[in-house]
Amino acid sequence: MNHFQLELLLNKELKPQLIKDYCPNGLQIEGKYEVKKIITGVTASQALIDVAIEKNADALLVHHGYFWKGESESIKGMKGNRIRSLIKNDINLFAYHLPLDIHPTLGNNAELARLFSISNVEGLEATPQSIAMKGEFEAALSGEELGERIHQVLSRAPLHITPDVDKEIKTVAWCSGGGQDYIELAAQQGIDAFISGEVSERTTYIARELGIHYFASGHHATERYGVKALGEWLAKEHGFDVEFIDIDNPV
Repeated sequence: MNHFQLELLLNKELKPQLIKDYCPNGLQIEGKYEVKKIITGVTASQALIDVAIEKNADALLVHHGYFWKGESESIKGMKGNRIRSLIKNDINLFAYHLPLDIHPTLGNNAELARLFSISNVEGLEATPQSIAMKGEFEAALSGEELGERIHQVLSRAPLHITPDVDKEIKTVAWCSGGGQDYIELAAQQGIDAFISGEVSERTTYIARELGIHYFASGHHATERYGVKALGEWLAKEHGFDVEFIDIDNPV
């Protein structure tokens, strides 16, 4: 399959045209025409690019690519080195951000629901393209029990902020990556806990004062699984040679 056909295939599945994003989704850097070997990963860092070069990949498929809204348009320094490496080695770069967060079966949020055993999943926002989700556990958990479940699944101990009055957790909302500010909407809906990747200084007071548990579980750790699932779909349904590479990131 050529790189333009692959982009059409991915766009058909992920539907980036339906959501406003902070970066271009799809083929960001054009490489060789035919694509057979694909490396997937969370972020198009130099370390991931180096692995793609070592493995003679035709394409790199990531969640965090380049050309973010507000960043410098200059291609120099670290950004220049990364792009130069891709072009020199004729490697295509495909990136999908919010469309991969919200995809109902392959997305980061869908994968977290599966991994954490959350059922009755629906959007937290009153929109068909809700970025944050909500659901419930089969049985109520203590904050410590949910923290341990997150630790076991993500291989990372979360930062747990408990409400002023501790309570069991039956309902839960979540948003992978930098979705911590959806905590207030979750609290307004009476949800017991909110899980995201990052944490802000203000999040502590929101959790305590609005009576909701908060688990900061790592931006990278919560966003490994969407791009991995997307790569597995490409391999199973379309015959690509796909390998997921997890570059360590403690954030």
